[in-house]
Amino acid sequence: MYLELRGIRKAFDGSLALDDIDLSVGEHEFVCLLGPSGCGKTTLLRIVAGLLPSDSGTITLGGQDLSSVPARKRGFGIVFQSYSLFPNMTVAENVGYGLRIRGETRERIAARVRELLALIKLPDYAERYPHQLSGGQQQRVALARALAVDPALILLDEPLSALDARVRTDMRAEIHEVQRRLQIPTIMVTHDQEEALTLADKIVCMNDGRIEQMGSPSDLYLRPRTRFVASFVGLSNLLPTDWVREAMPELLASRPDGASERYEACLRPENLRVAADAQGPGRVRDLIFMGNLTRLRVAWMGRELTVEQHGAAGLSRGAPVRLAAEPGLCAWVST
Repeated sequence: MYLELRGIRKAFDGSLALDDIDLSVGEHEFVCLLGPSGCGKTTLLRIVAGLLPSDSGTITLGGQDLSSVPARKRGFGIVFQSYSLFPNMTVAENVGYGLRIRGETRERIAARVRELLALIKLPDYAERYPHQLSGGQQQRVALARALAVDPALILLDEPLSALDARVRTDMRAEIHEVQRRLQIPTIMVTHDQEEALTLADKIVCMNDGRIEQMGSPSDLYLRPRTRFVASFVGLSNLLPTDWVREAMPELLASRPDGASERYEACLRPENLRVAADAQGPGRVRDLIFMGNLTRLRVAWMGRELTVEQHGAAGLSRGAPVRLAAEPGLCAWVST
């Protein structure tokens, strides 16, 4: 692996922020650190960047120990949530700033700036100032500035959280395209599970300073190992074993051998099917139209389940229904 973290620990005033973090990042991999506020993801990113020391553990890049290498010499490109563009510099000057302080020639800087502005689709914005740009455009410029110095690693600290929903979606696509084209290993901090599922080759789901689960987006979504991951990554119906035994015994076939009663069945909303049935034991509590999907809350055998499906013919609030699950798509998680 290209970047290796082993046994990273960090405490603040006696409170443990990171607890023995082990993480590997491949040479062209996009990794998302995903978790709620306060889980330690930004602290971990700052330690990788060299902006914060760890209390113990090692970080190596291509086999080189980074423990004594200061942030400015690690050769990383960093993009923060706040953009941090220089307000008195033009777009071109912002993008070329890192090259200028490295002593590159004017010709080299100008050529690199033109190349990057074309890459981020702002080729005609070189002479504008940050205040003349939208939030999304400022974030593109911040990304170009980070890329200008040919970084060994890109670090993104919630770069999209200050943008509105439409711009965030567009910027997500831009970041994905740029990273795939340049093949630069990237670590991004986010609390938005949709961003992580869309962008990442590998998601590191964190909680209380620990890694709960690490794997591909499909691994975490389809095969969550803990209750926290199942509830944080996407919507899920978490069903106790004793309830499953009475109400949906067909799900028990997928239960792991030796699993205790503490395990719960995890059924994603799209793996349930609801249909109108005058004799059905279920009732539709709520129904939300979401364009190509309809989301329903269904009272069933003493619990309320969330269902998502295409179309809802014959269904309305209060309607009697029958419910069916897809047992092969049921995951079991530890509580």
